[in-house]
Amino acid sequence: MIDERLQPVIEEIHRCETQVVLNVTGAGSQAIAWLLGVPGASSTVLDAAIPYGYAALIDQLGYQPDQAVSVETAAALAAAAYARAVRLRDGDMPVVGMGCTGTIATNRPKRGDHRAHVCVWDGETAAVYSLTLEKGCRDRPGEEQVVSQLVLYALAKHCEIQGCPVDLAPGEEIRESLLDSGSLERLLAGQIDSLMVYGPGAMIANAWPRAVILSGSFNPIHSGHLRLAAVAARQTGLPALFELSIGNVDKPFLEKEEIERRLHQFYDFDLRVVLSREPLFRDKARLYPGSVFVIGYDTAARLVDPTYYQDDRELMLDAFKVIREAGCRFLVAGRTIEGRFHTLCDLPIPESVQDLIDGIPEGIFRLDLSSTELRQRQNSS
Repeated sequence: MIDERLQPVIEEIHRCETQVVLNVTGAGSQAIAWLLGVPGASSTVLDAAIPYGYAALIDQLGYQPDQAVSVETAAALAAAAYARAVRLRDGDMPVVGMGCTGTIATNRPKRGDHRAHVCVWDGETAAVYSLTLEKGCRDRPGEEQVVSQLVLYALAKHCEIQGCPVDLAPGEEIRESLLDSGSLERLLAGQIDSLMVYGPGAMIANAWPRAVILSGSFNPIHSGHLRLAAVAARQTGLPALFELSIGNVDKPFLEKEEIERRLHQFYDFDLRVVLSREPLFRDKARLYPGSVFVIGYDTAARLVDPTYYQDDRELMLDAFKVIREAGCRFLVAGRTIEGRFHTLCDLPIPESVQDLIDGIPEGIFRLDLSSTELRQRQNSS
């Protein structure tokens, strides 16, 4: 049954032109049933998902979060929902993505706070609504009721609808804030270090994703990239991300229009991509701690060649020290050179860093064409 106080609020939401996609990780999911239970829901709800298990959460985010219940995770869920809403909306209808993540009473005591974070993402701003619940004040259904009310409260507020009830206990309060949603302009200006990109208008600043990361220029993205990312994800057990560095050691920063052009390739495939200003892996490691960088044989050869470190072996080893301290490592795909398939075994890897570099077995992944050759074939097809 829908609380009679919520009925008129939901009716007003359905009369509002805004369409919504919701990602709710469990707590707060009653709000989805409430929205769908009032006539007119088809004009509001485009899609709703409940990524309850950790694997489902990772699949929605595209990476492993530091914390499942945090403002950052709620924002990422909302950004992913917004990108999906843009794909699903009717014409140019205004859309929002909503993310909710919470931890509430269960069948075992919890040492941490019972809390929830809801984010509403509209392509320009990300509004966050956070609530810490008074422990022991309610049972699980009671806490679920309040978090679900918080979800509706956030949506109603975006629609400029007043009067949505949230049954707070004495001392509880809803904390509202605006999150830095990130932008290409700020990345190019050096005001932020990286962007997690879900789609146009859905970019999160400094997300610190943990994943298997395939870096490249992606001009264009080709089948070899897709196959390599999939193989690396299976081998490591981490979700796969693509990383486009807008900076290059020997070239100027990419222009905004060129970045947007390359990003659209990922939108077409519904792939997750991160942007950074850093061309060097030692600096990427700072941005993506705990990640695995997937590289080709040629890149690996440069990685262990002092020539690329001003002919200074100690500088090379110092770079690997930074990478180790960030908890990162490498996964190397082999390559055919002059008729012979070269693997990690053909590289002079210093003994002190061998534990940081693994190879992809030839039987799992072998690509005999270079990226240049693949691009040429793809462009001519």
